[in-house]
Amino acid sequence: MSDTKGKNPLHTMTLTSPTEFWNDSCAVSELTYAIDNGATGGTSNPIIVGQVLKKEMDAWKPRIVELIAKNPTASEEFIAWRIMEEITVTAAKLLRPIYDKNKGRNGRLSIQTNAQNYRNAKAMVEQALYFNSLYPNNNIKLPVTKAGVEAIEELSYQGVSVNATVSFTVPQSVAVAEAVERGIERRKKEGKDVSTMSPICTVMVGRLDDWLKVIANKKNIITEPGYLEWAGVASAKKAYKIFKERGYRTRILNAAFRNHYHWSEFIGGEMSMTITIDWQKRLNDSDVEVKSRIDDPVDPKIIAELEKKFPDFVRAYDEKGMKPEEFETFGSTRRTLISFLAGYADLLAVIRGIMIPDPDAKGE
Repeated sequence: MSDTKGKNPLHTMTLTSPTEFWNDSCAVSELTYAIDNGATGGTSNPIIVGQVLKKEMDAWKPRIVELIAKNPTASEEFIAWRIMEEITVTAAKLLRPIYDKNKGRNGRLSIQTNAQNYRNAKAMVEQALYFNSLYPNNNIKLPVTKAGVEAIEELSYQGVSVNATVSFTVPQSVAVAEAVERGIERRKKEGKDVSTMSPICTVMVGRLDDWLKVIANKKNIITEPGYLEWAGVASAKKAYKIFKERGYRTRILNAAFRNHYHWSEFIGGEMSMTITIDWQKRLNDSDVEVKSRIDDPVDPKIIAELEKKFPDFVRAYDEKGMKPEEFETFGSTRRTLISFLAGYADLLAVIRGIMIPDPDAKGE
């Protein structure tokens, strides 16, 4: 790493190391701040779009009303997906110059397939191909379930840059990377271009920590203070090392921050991180030293205790800890799918409230 000094810690990281970061939202104001501080990507999903609407309703409500009027037989789901697409496409324009400059490697805005289809590879592929037609600088997000892995291989074959999400573990990460390799190799054998593809595997580091803390509370397990802050870091670092050793084309993208280790322990890696605006500002106001730590191992004592006391950590940390058919039964997966589905329901409720205003609401 060089001694170049940026405007703040995140900016310094992007100037002095190969480590990148994305904005964990598609809100224009937040994405603008992130890009100004060195961000090279962004993301969306129904939860994020719902949050954008709450923050920017004055800007989007007229368009929602217009869509409702122009589509008199449309369901709230139809309107919700249309508005999600439009919010995502609008945000993607901010990143397009980065995408063009880097020939597709960076400058992408992720858009997520319907979480309700987590068991249906065909439905995920169909929706992903449609999303891929909306704007060029995309990554299409799919959950790392058994069906999701199947969809990831097919989409990679079809030239789509995926972003595997609902992913927390080494076996999930490796399954994603191998599926991408199979898909791209099939594509290359047919002489089709792969030069601008930029596949991503998200590792939701904080959500693995969250799950082990739930287990600890349920089963009255005591660990040394702070050990449970390292489970996600250990899993993601191991996945990153495997990816580098095997030369996978897929890059790791850390997500779901809960502490600064989820950032600082990965500085120096050829990877990215998707960071919420709140965590960006917290990190930029911090005094955490910006230096390479990607090759610093997690204390073996921590690994040993987590393996001893938490079978689900073994499932997460051991490359052979789970088979693809077990992914959707893992605690972090179930909790995250439930939250994504709840967020989708919340977004539909927002649209429904505009389509059918409550006559008992104040002001009606």
